[in-house]
Amino acid sequence: MTVHREHPFQGPDRDPVRVLRGRLGGAVTLWTTGAGDDRAGLTVSSVMVANGEPAHVLALVDPDADLAAAVARTGTAVVGLLQWRHRDLADAFAGVAPAPGGVFRTGTWTDSDWGPVLDGVSAWAGVRFAGAGTEVGWSLLLDGTVEHVEVTDADEPLVHRRGRYLRPGADG
Repeated sequence: MTVHREHPFQGPDRDPVRVLRGRLGGAVTLWTTGAGDDRAGLTVSSVMVANGEPAHVLALVDPDADLAAAVARTGTAVVGLLQWRHRDLADAFAGVAPAPGGVFRTGTWTDSDWGPVLDGVSAWAGVRFAGAGTEVGWSLLLDGTVEHVEVTDADEPLVHRRGRYLRPGADG
């Protein structure tokens, strides 16, 4: 077996914008919405919080993702901050790891007015959307008004940079 320094599936003509975005890095969040058998979720690291009255949470997501259609249908979502221990769950919700029985079987969940909350996250926000989002480049901008926030002591946040998960303070 050979271990490569570079990703084995990256072509020689990499999109420079994707390379730039990957070097920005950021905390990994999990966006969930819906209830019962009608739930959707997506791992998102292109996130920004805009403080104000009201505060907003902004995210860039794939317009073809199940989450985009579900948020348009429900008008709400939960934005949870994932921790280092959630990296396998993050991969399952990103669609890059298997999730036998579905992604919502990869953790334990509590229903809220905004959608399912992953038990044990260090922080989460309940957000409401006025519309279905705005196309920005190849992404869909979701702009949610923050209606509720719960924060506990942080416990090794999950950080994504250059295609890898990193522990806080790790070089990358």
